[in-house]
Amino acid sequence: MTDDTIDPVEGAPENDPQTGTWSVRIIDLSGASEGEDDTVEVVKDFIDLMHANAYARAYVRDSIERCRTPGASSKEVIENWFAFGENAEVVDAGEDGWKSSTELEDFAASRATPMERDWRAIDPRRLVDDEEIAGPPDDDDDEDDENRHEVIRH
Repeated sequence: MTDDTIDPVEGAPENDPQTGTWSVRIIDLSGASEGEDDTVEVVKDFIDLMHANAYARAYVRDSIERCRTPGASSKEVIENWFAFGENAEVVDAGEDGWKSSTELEDFAASRATPMERDWRAIDPRRLVDDEEIAGPPDDDDDEDDENRHEVIRH
């Protein structure tokens, strides 16, 4: 082992070894998807496990709210979600990954705020890095100031 490698903690979840990032699997609970495991999509490139967990939680929270009908009881909200909703799970996170089962009853019992549902704001496909913000390099910046000539007209 070299000095620049980190020995993983035994039993800790591992992220994607090729990219060094986490992924979240979106699962269709209605059974209408084409895949065997009902995976609709896999969202990749989460910065860390906490980011992936927050996304999964917000995604499920939003899915439950989309399944909520006016006047529905908590039990009916859960039944609707299992019939028409989508679940999210962090790939290969084990016990450290967020699980919908831990909060499902609470989610069904109370309406979510817009912020609790906003999975789009933390979607890694929408995150922009500093290089994209800066844009392409400006070739004119490399010129020597002494070779510049300014024309002033009166």
